[in-house]
Amino acid sequence: MAIPYNSSLQKATFFLTGFQGLENLHGWISIPFCCIYLTVIFGNLTIVHVIHTDATLHEPMYYFLAMLALTDLGLCLSTLPTVLGIFWFNAREIGIPACFTQLFFIHTLSLVESSVLLSMSIDRYVAICNPLRYSTILTPARIVKMGLSSLLRSALLILPLPFLLKRFQYCRSHVLAHAYCLHLEIMKLACSSIIVNHVYGLFVVACTVGVDSLLIFLSYALILRTVLSIASRQERFRALNTCVSHICAVLLFYIPMIGLSLVHRFGEHLPHIVHLLMSYVYLLVPPLMNPIVYSIKTKQIRQRIAKKFEFVKSLSYFQQD
Repeated sequence: MAIPYNSSLQKATFFLTGFQGLENLHGWISIPFCCIYLTVIFGNLTIVHVIHTDATLHEPMYYFLAMLALTDLGLCLSTLPTVLGIFWFNAREIGIPACFTQLFFIHTLSLVESSVLLSMSIDRYVAICNPLRYSTILTPARIVKMGLSSLLRSALLILPLPFLLKRFQYCRSHVLAHAYCLHLEIMKLACSSIIVNHVYGLFVVACTVGVDSLLIFLSYALILRTVLSIASRQERFRALNTCVSHICAVLLFYIPMIGLSLVHRFGEHLPHIVHLLMSYVYLLVPPLMNPIVYSIKTKQIRQRIAKKFEFVKSLSYFQQD
Protein backbone atom coordinates (compact mmCIF):
# COMPACT_ATOMS: atom_id res chain seq x y z
CA MET A 1 0.00 0.00 0.00
CA ALA A 2 1.40 3.42 -0.92
CA ILE A 3 1.41 6.26 1.50
CA PRO A 4 -0.90 9.09 0.41
CA TYR A 5 1.82 11.57 -0.49
CA ASN A 6 1.26 15.23 -1.25
CA SER A 7 3.54 18.20 -1.71
CA SER A 8 1.94 19.36 1.49
CA LEU A 9 3.37 17.01 4.09
CA GLN A 10 0.40 17.76 6.32
CA LYS A 11 -1.70 15.27 4.29
CA ALA A 12 0.78 12.41 4.46
CA THR A 13 0.38 9.91 7.26
CA PHE A 14 1.95 6.86 8.84
CA PHE A 15 0.19 4.18 10.84
CA LEU A 16 1.58 3.09 14.19
CA THR A 17 1.31 -0.46 15.51
CA GLY A 18 0.59 -1.84 18.96
CA PHE A 19 0.81 -5.54 19.70
CA GLN A 20 -0.20 -7.21 16.45
CA GLY A 21 -2.68 -10.04 16.90
CA LEU A 22 -3.48 -8.90 20.43
CA GLU A 23 -5.65 -5.91 19.56
CA ASN A 24 -8.54 -7.30 21.63
CA LEU A 25 -6.27 -7.28 24.68
CA HIS A 26 -4.95 -3.74 24.25
CA GLY A 27 -7.13 -2.54 27.12
CA TRP A 28 -5.53 -5.04 29.48
CA ILE A 29 -2.04 -4.48 28.05
CA SER A 30 -2.44 -0.78 28.73
CA ILE A 31 -2.66 -1.41 32.50
CA PRO A 32 1.03 -2.33 33.05
CA PHE A 33 2.06 0.44 30.63
CA CYS A 34 0.00 2.98 32.61
CA CYS A 35 1.64 1.76 35.82
CA ILE A 36 5.10 2.10 34.25
CA TYR A 37 4.41 5.61 32.93
CA LEU A 38 2.93 6.78 36.25
CA THR A 39 5.91 5.32 38.15
CA VAL A 40 8.37 6.99 35.76
CA ILE A 41 6.65 10.38 36.09
CA PHE A 42 6.22 10.17 39.86
CA GLY A 43 9.72 8.78 40.50
CA ASN A 44 11.63 11.27 38.38
CA LEU A 45 9.57 14.26 39.55
CA THR A 46 10.23 13.17 43.14
CA ILE A 47 13.98 13.07 42.51
CA VAL A 48 13.93 16.54 40.91
CA HIS A 49 11.71 17.98 43.66
CA VAL A 50 13.87 16.59 46.49
CA ILE A 51 17.07 17.94 44.94
CA HIS A 52 15.48 21.33 44.20
CA THR A 53 14.01 21.87 47.66
CA ASP A 54 16.85 20.50 49.82
CA ALA A 55 19.83 22.86 49.99
CA THR A 56 22.10 20.10 51.31
CA LEU A 57 21.72 18.34 47.94
CA HIS A 58 22.86 21.35 45.91
CA GLU A 59 26.08 19.62 44.91
CA PRO A 60 27.45 18.56 41.49
CA MET A 61 26.54 14.89 41.89
CA TYR A 62 22.88 15.72 42.58
CA TYR A 63 22.68 18.38 39.89
CA PHE A 64 23.69 15.73 37.35
CA LEU A 65 21.17 13.33 38.87
CA ALA A 66 18.45 15.97 38.40
CA MET A 67 19.53 16.31 34.75
CA LEU A 68 19.22 12.55 34.33
CA ALA A 69 15.76 12.55 35.92
CA LEU A 70 14.55 15.39 33.67
CA THR A 71 15.93 13.60 30.60
CA ASP A 72 14.20 10.35 31.59
CA LEU A 73 10.98 12.26 32.18
CA GLY A 74 11.17 13.89 28.74
CA LEU A 75 11.91 10.54 27.07
CA CYS A 76 8.90 8.99 28.79
CA LEU A 77 6.56 11.83 27.79
CA SER A 78 7.80 11.63 24.17
CA THR A 79 6.29 8.17 23.70
CA LEU A 80 3.34 8.31 26.12
CA PRO A 81 0.72 9.98 23.84
CA THR A 82 1.05 7.56 20.92
CA VAL A 83 1.55 4.40 23.01
CA LEU A 84 -1.50 4.97 25.21
CA GLY A 85 -3.43 6.43 22.26
CA ILE A 86 -3.14 3.09 20.46
CA PHE A 87 -4.05 1.03 23.53
CA TRP A 88 -7.03 3.16 24.58
CA PHE A 89 -8.44 4.65 21.38
CA ASN A 90 -6.80 2.62 18.59
CA ALA A 91 -5.41 5.97 17.38
CA ARG A 92 -2.90 4.56 14.91
CA GLU A 93 -2.73 7.37 12.39
CA ILE A 94 -0.03 10.01 12.80
CA GLY A 95 0.84 12.85 10.43
CA ILE A 96 4.36 13.18 9.11
CA PRO A 97 5.08 16.49 10.93
CA ALA A 98 3.95 14.99 14.25
CA CYS A 99 5.88 11.79 13.53
CA PHE A 100 9.08 13.67 12.73
CA THR A 101 8.67 15.83 15.85
CA GLN A 102 8.32 12.75 18.04
CA LEU A 103 11.32 11.18 16.30
CA PHE A 104 13.39 14.30 16.99
CA PHE A 105 12.61 14.31 20.72
CA ILE A 106 13.09 10.55 21.21
CA HIS A 107 16.50 10.48 19.53
CA THR A 108 17.66 13.80 21.00
CA LEU A 109 16.80 12.81 24.56
CA SER A 110 18.43 9.40 24.10
CA LEU A 111 21.67 11.15 23.15
CA VAL A 112 21.26 13.63 26.02
CA GLU A 113 21.00 10.70 28.43
CA SER A 114 24.27 9.31 27.10
CA SER A 115 25.90 12.72 27.59
CA VAL A 116 24.54 13.10 31.11
CA LEU A 117 25.88 9.66 32.04
CA LEU A 118 29.29 10.79 30.77
CA SER A 119 29.05 13.97 32.86
CA MET A 120 28.20 11.86 35.91
CA SER A 121 31.25 9.67 35.30
CA ILE A 122 33.41 12.82 35.14
CA ASP A 123 31.86 13.88 38.42
CA ARG A 124 32.81 10.54 40.03
CA TYR A 125 36.32 10.75 38.53
CA VAL A 126 36.95 14.22 39.97
CA ALA A 127 35.40 13.30 43.35
CA ILE A 128 37.63 10.23 43.76
CA CYS A 129 40.80 11.10 41.87
CA ASN A 130 41.01 14.81 42.71
CA PRO A 131 38.78 15.37 45.77
CA LEU A 132 40.55 18.52 47.02
CA ARG A 133 39.69 20.39 43.82
CA TYR A 134 36.20 18.90 43.45
CA SER A 135 34.26 22.07 44.26
CA THR A 136 36.58 24.32 42.25
CA ILE A 137 36.51 22.13 39.13
CA LEU A 138 32.78 21.35 39.09
CA THR A 139 31.41 24.82 39.79
CA PRO A 140 27.68 25.57 39.21
CA ALA A 141 28.55 27.61 36.11
CA ARG A 142 30.58 24.74 34.66
CA ILE A 143 27.80 22.24 35.42
CA VAL A 144 25.30 24.46 33.58
CA LYS A 145 27.67 24.65 30.61
CA MET A 146 28.05 20.85 30.60
CA GLY A 147 24.29 20.40 30.64
CA LEU A 148 23.67 22.92 27.88
CA SER A 149 26.47 21.51 25.73
CA SER A 150 24.97 18.01 26.10
CA LEU A 151 21.58 19.31 24.99
CA LEU A 152 22.94 21.39 22.11
CA ARG A 153 25.21 18.62 20.82
CA SER A 154 22.35 16.14 20.79
CA ALA A 155 19.78 18.51 19.27
CA LEU A 156 22.11 19.77 16.53
CA LEU A 157 23.13 16.25 15.52
CA ILE A 158 19.54 14.97 15.40
CA LEU A 159 18.09 18.09 13.73
CA PRO A 160 19.12 17.03 10.17
CA LEU A 161 17.28 13.68 10.45
CA PRO A 162 13.73 15.03 9.89
CA PHE A 163 14.98 17.02 6.89
CA LEU A 164 16.76 13.99 5.47
CA LEU A 165 13.52 12.02 5.82
CA LYS A 166 11.40 14.86 4.46
CA ARG A 167 13.05 14.66 1.02
CA PHE A 168 11.84 11.09 0.49
CA GLN A 169 8.66 9.83 -1.11
CA TYR A 170 7.21 6.87 0.77
CA CYS A 171 5.82 4.44 -1.76
CA ARG A 172 6.12 1.27 0.31
CA SER A 173 4.01 0.16 3.24
CA HIS A 174 3.23 3.12 5.47
CA VAL A 175 2.69 0.94 8.56
CA LEU A 176 5.35 1.35 11.24
CA ALA A 177 6.27 -1.58 13.47
CA HIS A 178 6.13 0.37 16.74
CA ALA A 179 3.79 2.69 18.61
CA TYR A 180 6.16 5.62 18.04
CA CYS A 181 8.35 6.99 15.26
CA LEU A 182 12.02 6.04 14.89
CA HIS A 183 14.48 7.15 12.20
CA LEU A 184 15.74 3.67 11.29
CA GLU A 185 12.24 2.37 10.70
CA ILE A 186 10.88 5.33 8.72
CA MET A 187 13.82 5.55 6.33
CA LYS A 188 13.27 1.90 5.33
CA LEU A 189 9.86 2.88 3.92
CA ALA A 190 11.40 5.30 1.39
CA CYS A 191 11.36 4.58 -2.34
CA SER A 192 14.80 5.99 -3.14
CA SER A 193 18.31 5.32 -1.85
CA ILE A 194 18.76 5.73 1.90
CA ILE A 195 22.55 5.52 1.95
CA VAL A 196 22.92 9.13 3.16
CA ASN A 197 20.61 8.47 6.09
CA HIS A 198 22.47 5.25 6.91
CA VAL A 199 25.88 6.93 6.90
CA TYR A 200 24.72 9.97 8.85
CA GLY A 201 22.93 7.79 11.41
CA LEU A 202 26.10 5.76 11.99
CA PHE A 203 28.12 8.97 12.25
CA VAL A 204 25.77 10.36 14.92
CA VAL A 205 25.89 7.14 16.97
CA ALA A 206 29.68 6.90 16.68
CA CYS A 207 30.42 10.48 17.75
CA THR A 208 27.91 10.50 20.62
CA VAL A 209 27.12 7.13 22.19
CA GLY A 210 30.38 5.61 20.91
CA VAL A 211 32.60 8.40 22.22
CA ASP A 212 30.62 8.72 25.47
CA SER A 213 30.87 5.01 26.25
CA LEU A 214 34.63 5.00 25.63
CA LEU A 215 35.14 8.03 27.88
CA ILE A 216 32.97 6.48 30.61
CA PHE A 217 35.07 3.32 30.42
CA LEU A 218 38.27 5.39 30.58
CA SER A 219 37.04 7.37 33.58
CA TYR A 220 36.28 4.18 35.49
CA ALA A 221 39.65 2.70 34.57
CA LEU A 222 41.29 5.78 36.12
CA ILE A 223 38.94 5.61 39.12
CA LEU A 224 39.81 1.94 39.66
CA ARG A 225 43.54 2.71 39.47
CA THR A 226 43.14 5.44 42.09
CA VAL A 227 40.98 3.29 44.37
CA LEU A 228 43.44 0.37 44.26
CA SER A 229 46.20 2.73 45.40
CA ILE A 230 44.28 3.54 48.60
CA ALA A 231 45.78 1.65 51.54
CA SER A 232 42.66 1.32 53.65
CA ARG A 233 40.28 -1.42 52.54
CA GLN A 234 37.37 0.42 54.12
CA GLU A 235 38.20 3.62 52.24
CA ARG A 236 38.46 1.67 48.98
CA PHE A 237 35.02 0.18 49.57
CA ARG A 238 33.57 3.57 50.45
CA ALA A 239 34.99 5.17 47.28
CA LEU A 240 33.67 2.41 45.03
CA ASN A 241 30.29 2.46 46.77
CA THR A 242 29.74 6.04 45.61
CA CYS A 243 29.92 4.77 42.01
CA VAL A 244 27.45 1.87 42.28
CA SER A 245 24.34 3.91 41.42
CA HIS A 246 26.00 5.46 38.38
CA ILE A 247 27.33 2.10 37.16
CA CYS A 248 23.78 0.71 37.41
CA ALA A 249 22.45 3.67 35.40
CA VAL A 250 25.11 3.13 32.73
CA LEU A 251 24.26 -0.58 32.47
CA LEU A 252 20.52 0.17 32.37
CA PHE A 253 21.11 2.49 29.41
CA TYR A 254 23.72 0.63 27.37
CA ILE A 255 22.64 -3.02 27.79
CA PRO A 256 19.12 -2.49 26.32
CA MET A 257 20.63 -0.34 23.57
CA ILE A 258 23.13 -3.06 22.61
CA GLY A 259 20.41 -5.71 22.88
CA LEU A 260 18.07 -3.74 20.62
CA SER A 261 20.87 -3.19 18.07
CA LEU A 262 21.68 -6.93 18.02
CA VAL A 263 18.02 -7.86 17.61
CA HIS A 264 17.61 -5.42 14.70
CA ARG A 265 20.81 -6.57 13.00
CA PHE A 266 20.79 -10.33 13.59
CA GLY A 267 17.27 -11.15 14.78
CA GLU A 268 15.27 -10.95 11.56
CA HIS A 269 14.09 -14.54 12.15
CA LEU A 270 12.80 -13.68 15.63
CA PRO A 271 9.07 -13.04 16.19
CA HIS A 272 7.99 -9.41 15.83
CA ILE A 273 6.96 -9.27 19.47
CA VAL A 274 10.62 -9.76 20.49
CA HIS A 275 11.61 -6.66 18.52
CA LEU A 276 8.68 -4.80 20.04
CA LEU A 277 9.47 -5.77 23.62
CA MET A 278 13.17 -4.90 23.21
CA SER A 279 12.26 -1.43 21.96
CA TYR A 280 9.99 -0.87 24.95
CA VAL A 281 12.71 -2.14 27.30
CA TYR A 282 15.19 0.31 25.75
CA LEU A 283 12.87 3.32 26.07
CA LEU A 284 11.05 2.57 29.34
CA VAL A 285 13.33 0.53 31.61
CA PRO A 286 16.06 3.19 32.20
CA PRO A 287 13.54 5.96 33.11
CA LEU A 288 11.68 3.46 35.30
CA MET A 289 14.67 2.00 37.13
CA ASN A 290 17.00 5.01 37.53
CA PRO A 291 14.93 6.72 40.27
CA ILE A 292 14.51 3.38 42.04
CA VAL A 293 18.24 2.62 41.90
CA TYR A 294 19.25 6.07 43.15
CA SER A 295 16.58 6.04 45.87
CA ILE A 296 17.84 2.69 47.16
CA LYS A 297 21.60 3.08 46.71
CA THR A 298 22.08 6.79 47.52
CA LYS A 299 21.67 7.33 51.24
CA GLN A 300 21.10 11.08 51.04
CA ILE A 301 18.34 10.75 48.43
CA ARG A 302 16.71 7.91 50.33
CA GLN A 303 16.68 9.87 53.59
CA ARG A 304 15.29 13.04 51.99
CA ILE A 305 12.51 11.13 50.24
CA ALA A 306 11.63 9.39 53.51
CA LYS A 307 11.47 12.79 55.24
CA LYS A 308 9.16 14.12 52.54
CA PHE A 309 6.77 11.20 52.99
CA GLU A 310 6.91 11.55 56.77
CA PHE A 311 6.05 15.24 56.41
CA VAL A 312 3.09 14.49 54.13
CA LYS A 313 1.93 11.76 56.51
CA SER A 314 2.13 14.10 59.51
CA LEU A 315 0.12 16.72 57.61
CA SER A 316 -2.60 14.18 56.86
CA TYR A 317 -2.77 13.22 60.57
CA PHE A 318 -2.90 16.90 61.52
CA GLN A 319 -5.79 17.55 59.13
CA GLN A 320 -7.68 14.54 60.52
CA ASP A 321 -7.29 15.88 64.04
